[in-house]
Amino acid sequence: MKHILVTGCSSGIGRCIAEGLKQRGYNVFVTARKSSDIKSLNQAGFDAIILDLNDSNSIQIAVNYVLTKTDGQLYGLINNAAYGVTGAVEDLPAKALRDQFQTNVFGTQELTNLIIPVMRKKNQGRIIQISSVLGFVTMRFRGAYCASKYALESLSDAMRYELSNSGIKVSLIEPGPILSNFRNNALKNFQEIINRDESHFANDYAKIENELNGDSYTVPFSLGPEAVLKKVIHALESNKPRARYYVTFPTYLFAFLKRLLPGVLLDKILVRV
Repeated sequence: MKHILVTGCSSGIGRCIAEGLKQRGYNVFVTARKSSDIKSLNQAGFDAIILDLNDSNSIQIAVNYVLTKTDGQLYGLINNAAYGVTGAVEDLPAKALRDQFQTNVFGTQELTNLIIPVMRKKNQGRIIQISSVLGFVTMRFRGAYCASKYALESLSDAMRYELSNSGIKVSLIEPGPILSNFRNNALKNFQEIINRDESHFANDYAKIENELNGDSYTVPFSLGPEAVLKKVIHALESNKPRARYYVTFPTYLFAFLKRLLPGVLLDKILVRV
């Protein structure tokens, strides 16, 4: 039985991945930040661990727990835990930008770096990074999140090159719009971080708040998290996993447009999205 660690499993993509892999016979360890989510995951039959990617001690404790339970073996790490900060770059407090990178990049990489030596000893392993279409195209008012995902993609590429002879495979999965709680969480963060009334973009922010409200707005071409699970399974089980997996029509479209169009034309499209 192969052991898999999946981060950010309270709901949405992470929960779907964990359930799908468990059904396929993997021994799945899951993480969440809140004790209430840990309780729910335990009740669902998972071995759940508190993990706060902003806290090095929490990261170390989680890794030690998994390695103790698996006798020092872990085949797969799926880095799904992340969140999105919304707002114009000029309106972002420095702390908000630092926090965005701490979770989506620094904490994720710290966790990964603790796992790599474990996989290296076995000359095998899979590191799967849940990125985004916004890891290779940038949109207005998503600068912080896009920057963190661009960084994640660059680090993942470097690891893939550096681990090419180790038996450890690194894959990026790049979803577009997926039905989950991501936008609701982004709305809460937006309302806490951004001073909308004093911003030059006050009118734009009113529209953003409506779009982030999952009860009243659905992004076109959205798919369920099962679409991500399908790519995760291939990345875990294929003898030749891909470097990148696109999920949803917008990801395929923007990847095509980025290759085809000159920058000035792509900019005009992205400004309007």
